Amino acid sequence: MRAVVLHEFGPPAHLRVTDVPAPTPAAGEVAVRVAAAGVQFLETQIRAGTMRGALGGSPLPVILGKEIAGLVTEVGPGGDPALIGTRVLASTTGLGGYAETAAVPAATLVPVGEDLGLPEALALYRYGVTAQGLIRAARVTAGDRILVLAAAGAVGTVLVQLLKRAGATVVAAAGGEHKLALLRELGAGHVVDYTRPGWTDEARASGPMDVVFDHVGGALGRAAFELLTPGRGRQVTFGFSSGTPLDVRPGELVGRGLTVTGFSAGFLWNRPVLARELATEVLDLAASGQLTAVIGQRFPLDRAADAHAAIEARATVGKTLLIP
Repeated sequence: MRAVVLHEFGPPAHLRVTDVPAPTPAAGEVAVRVAAAGVQFLETQIRAGTMRGALGGSPLPVILGKEIAGLVTEVGPGGDPALIGTRVLASTTGLGGYAETAAVPAATLVPVGEDLGLPEALALYRYGVTAQGLIRAARVTAGDRILVLAAAGAVGTVLVQLLKRAGATVVAAAGGEHKLALLRELGAGHVVDYTRPGWTDEARASGPMDVVFDHVGGALGRAAFELLTPGRGRQVTFGFSSGTPLDVRPGELVGRGLTVTGFSAGFLWNRPVLARELATEVLDLAASGQLTAVIGQRFPLDRAADAHAAIEARATVGKTLLIP
């Protein structure tokens, strides 16, 4: 089978399509013919070598890719043969998704109905669960005014829609008019371009912020922190794509009566039953037309390097997929 193999850390061009043996599922696993594989920002950092620890000690060469959608083609020893032929979402153990076939733990399977495309389901899969977890972590209630940084990204596009359904007023921040136009279509009440000087003044003009969802950190995360309403404002930080974590001192939290919460979706995925329930809720909303899957970019396997380059250049919106 064909797969995208990383032989050495470095630039996107180090991702190359190679013929490799198809995986054989072990006990507790199934093989899935991949219809779409998600590309994550973390995977660009792993490839570059800045987050090589995320490989968990696996030596190069490796096949990156954690999230996939496709058809079950084989079950491991003792597996349920009724799974063969079913349309599913699944997570690898962290490697193997950028390929025509992947072996995945059977416990991660999420069924996908015929009324939703597999690429669309994948675009909502892990980040839909993340968005729901973020809303719970922030204790969002109807009427909250919420700033979402990097709102045109894979998490942000889902988060904006779910927040609107929850009755919140959404201020969506992104860079560039094409991203702002998308966010208006998704239902954001206000949009601001955080690449322009004075963007915080524009955001502040829409009203005080009860919640900030921050995947950026650095200077942008800090500027957003200054917009929080004293006495009730809370910022949920779930990454730092800028390369620099949010810098806030405890004294500032006490002095202004604010909270900062760290969030990792990994804790949700460590509870597979809950994660599957949250994923199913998101898929049901999409199947009924109440949630839009935003797929900004689709690349064939032999253009995996282009997919990584686009993500690193912040030139993407929504979810970026590889289509074998």
